[in-house]
Amino acid sequence: MGAARETVGDAVDDWRQTVSSLTRWVLAHKRIVVTFWAVLAVAGVIAAGPAGEALDQEFSAPDKEGWTTNERISQLYAGTGNVNPIVPVVTLPEGESADSPEVKADLARVDKVLERTLPGARIASYPSTGDDAFVSDDGRTVFALAYAPPEEDDPFGGGDETAARVSQELEGMTVAGEPVHVTGFGALANDGGDEADGPGVLLETVIGGAGALLVLAFVFASLLAFVPIVMAAVSILTTILLLLGLAQLTDISPVVQFLVALVGLGIAIDYSLLVCTRWREERSHGRTGDEAVQRAMETAGRAVVFSGITVAIGLLALIALPLPFLRSMGYGGMLIPFVSTLVAITLLPVILATLGPRLDWPHIRTDDKASRAWTRWAEAVARRRWVAAGAGMLVVAALALAATEMQLGISDADTLAGSGRAKEGLAALEESGIGEGALLPHEILIEGGSDPRDVVAALEGVEGIHGAVAPESDAWRRDGTVLVNAIPVPDSGTSEGADTLAAVRDAAHGVGGDVRVGGAPAANADFVDSVYGSFPLMIALITLTTFVLLARAFRSLLLPLKAILLNVISIAAAWGVLVLVWQQGYGSELIWDVQATGSVPSWIPLMVFAFLFGLSMDYEVFILSRMREEYDRTGSTHAAVTQGLGRTGRLVTSAALILFLAFASMASAPETDVRILATGLAAGIILDATVVRSLIVPAAIALMGRWNWWLPRWPARLLRVEPSAPRTAAADAEA
Repeated sequence: MGAARETVGDAVDDWRQTVSSLTRWVLAHKRIVVTFWAVLAVAGVIAAGPAGEALDQEFSAPDKEGWTTNERISQLYAGTGNVNPIVPVVTLPEGESADSPEVKADLARVDKVLERTLPGARIASYPSTGDDAFVSDDGRTVFALAYAPPEEDDPFGGGDETAARVSQELEGMTVAGEPVHVTGFGALANDGGDEADGPGVLLETVIGGAGALLVLAFVFASLLAFVPIVMAAVSILTTILLLLGLAQLTDISPVVQFLVALVGLGIAIDYSLLVCTRWREERSHGRTGDEAVQRAMETAGRAVVFSGITVAIGLLALIALPLPFLRSMGYGGMLIPFVSTLVAITLLPVILATLGPRLDWPHIRTDDKASRAWTRWAEAVARRRWVAAGAGMLVVAALALAATEMQLGISDADTLAGSGRAKEGLAALEESGIGEGALLPHEILIEGGSDPRDVVAALEGVEGIHGAVAPESDAWRRDGTVLVNAIPVPDSGTSEGADTLAAVRDAAHGVGGDVRVGGAPAANADFVDSVYGSFPLMIALITLTTFVLLARAFRSLLLPLKAILLNVISIAAAWGVLVLVWQQGYGSELIWDVQATGSVPSWIPLMVFAFLFGLSMDYEVFILSRMREEYDRTGSTHAAVTQGLGRTGRLVTSAALILFLAFASMASAPETDVRILATGLAAGIILDATVVRSLIVPAAIALMGRWNWWLPRWPARLLRVEPSAPRTAAADAEA
């Protein structure tokens, strides 16, 4: 047994050799390394402002009817095909009706103000069309639709700046003595607050960093706690610099800046925390100077490389999706683990070798032995492995079950503002029976000989449509084409809204082949179809590549399979939290004063998957790398579980807490979508580090016993590593 153990110990794979060689070079060229990263960090400070301005949002679903129709409308109608309308609303006093001459005159004056304020806009209203589609069934609530052309400060038209201008112009105007409320997505965003009202990316990063410093102070109990913070600062600034360069080549979503600052903060600190902890352990075992750094990098540094590659793969797989928005998130997000890994394996060894011993003061806590608390926990889990595995799976399975109720869609307009004139206008639409759907009408483009009246008649018969209208003004008829608006009652993000869209498409297509359906609901449905239609391909790319990497790292077939399965279950549980907290409102109103959204923005579950898959695998790599090391040393699965978790339990929990604090800071952003994303990431990290990695993983490894370490010769030959034959149960027990 001892000979076999020695053979295993002598088997050093290519990755360890690579990391070892790189560390020797870095330690021999300390000044070059420090100068290199210092220059990049300073350049990152200079690039921070231009990088933020260079980011650009682009939601598109190429080759889909909704998107191509909106693009065609934009070409024909002065760029108004991809905008959400501004919606003035008035509720008439009891006894008044939209048909009265006085009310019509007042409504016409509102139209005049809209035309003056929004030159070139497409406007449709009750006085301009005489159509009941703009009036509630009781005749008292009246609204209009104004599609503003894009402007320099509002490239999408109908945004918060334009809506604010319209609201200001209509302030004080009344219809039959009642005020006019300007609503719509832009106006609601105005009332709900814009980016200037939130703490901003910089302050959020500072808050997250302060929380991380407290955790690090507890972990190290010395000045060494500042080292991961410095490494994170260098990583973030360098990533920002690279982001600026990337933005010159392709559109990058503004959401990436939040990810770079806060996810980058967490990842960079996690990697530094792992290496610094192992360095202190090696020093406690008598190694000093470069020898301690070298040993730490050959073990913890190697785990960091695998973790960084895994996170990058999860994000890079987004490029498999045929959507520019998510591809940009993949390109930009991939920079985060890439830079953080490089900093951890180059700059950090230099800092530890030169300043580490002096910074590790006062040396209150020693890393000579594994944590007694975590070792006792691991012993308890190993003894009660069936109970532990069952309890953990019960928690994640319950949350994963909640995820099956997830409804993908556009953010609910009700969540954008809690009060204000825009909110009052939305409430008037909902209370009158017109519905929230009026904020996002279906836009139908006729480019042939079909009669608009036939299209209107077909659409008016669709369940869930309040009314349909084909305005006769030149703004709605151009170059032989005609625009028809169908005004839905339900929110397009609900299942009722999806059913209404499907019925609208069937009705429109039934009139003629020259009739196509556009508008925001159709574009979003196409976005969801494009994203989740390619989702299996993305999962296949991630899982296959990750399996190969982990099989090579752990010299096992079962360990990577278990890791991937548990990651997927953990992410499903995080999705379940999104459903409960946001879609169903069990927490969103209490914490953020935002009522239930009714749906989850369609891009967020995918981003949660891409980030959590890699981040969760970080902890898996941290834990299993140490368990594999302990098994190679002792030949005992029991020792691998107890010593491995005893050495990494506090590390993983601290790392998860740091990431959680970063995501909690991210959740303070004013945008509801960013809050939802932060909630999913934070919940996923905490669930993964506590229930999955601290309970299910050690229980599962204890259950699988000696078969954890099984790697036959033929796959080992393909992976170019030493095979690993499981010991007999008796030998395992004896060891």
